[in-house]
Amino acid sequence: MTYVDGFVAAVPKQNQQKFIEHSKLFTEIVMENGALNVVDCWEDDVPDGKITSMPKAVMKREDEVIVFSWIVWPSKEVRDSGMEKLMKDPRASEEQNPMPFDGKRLIYGGFKVIHSAEGQLRTI
Repeated sequence: MTYVDGFVAAVPKQNQQKFIEHSKLFTEIVMENGALNVVDCWEDDVPDGKITSMPKAVMKREDEVIVFSWIVWPSKEVRDSGMEKLMKDPRASEEQNPMPFDGKRLIYGGFKVIHSAEGQLRTI
């Protein structure tokens, strides 16, 4: 069953190119280790909420934008194995590929896909 890792982060606006470079290397590593797809999205229309919102969740600052990303894996087992390999890969170390944002405010989680549609409706 398809598995997805999701991420929300606040990235300094001036670090857009650094984020893209960071993500390209991260993507290369996870794709080598079984990921099917990686998507990164730069804030375009992300409203502040009165009670909850993405900006509130990551404590977004004035000079930051929201990044919404996800990784699609063929299964949780492949994801677990792939993430374990990622953590051991020297290219993913903070020295070689530092995060261009505050990782303490990164929100992430793993999800079982219960519905998906690409071009036509299909339920899993």
